[in-house]
Amino acid sequence: MAVNNTQVVYALIIINKAGGLVYNRDFSSPLSKLSSNDYLVLAGTFHGVHAITRSLTPSQITSTIPRSQLSGLEVLESSNFRLTCFQTPTGVKFLLFTEPHQPNCDAIVGKVYELYADYVTKNPFYALEMPVRCEEFDRRLGAWIRGR
Repeated sequence: MAVNNTQVVYALIIINKAGGLVYNRDFSSPLSKLSSNDYLVLAGTFHGVHAITRSLTPSQITSTIPRSQLSGLEVLESSNFRLTCFQTPTGVKFLLFTEPHQPNCDAIVGKVYELYADYVTKNPFYALEMPVRCEEFDRRLGAWIRGR
């Protein structure tokens, strides 16, 4: 019997600095399908948990690192998926859901951020903190995820 070693990206969620959902996309998901309302609740809940975990940093660390440079929850692993969070300097969070044993998640989310910077933030019709509606970003992101 052949074993399928294909590594998979399941979904991407982008949350603005206020905790609002600005983008979500499923790529290949054996996980339960979420409704639009579920995505909104997930974004808000993760934003709150991320803030709490950021404030739980031990005092020995906060004496050497400025509080503004502390990070919150970065990786959450389960038997069904791995969630990697990348927070930009402006507070936007990229949540990448992958297969549990997906290697190089940091590099993947870094490339997603690069595509976001190139095709969303440089788009003159995009207003910061608003939902992402950029067809070129969608196209490039989908092509890159499929072509890895």
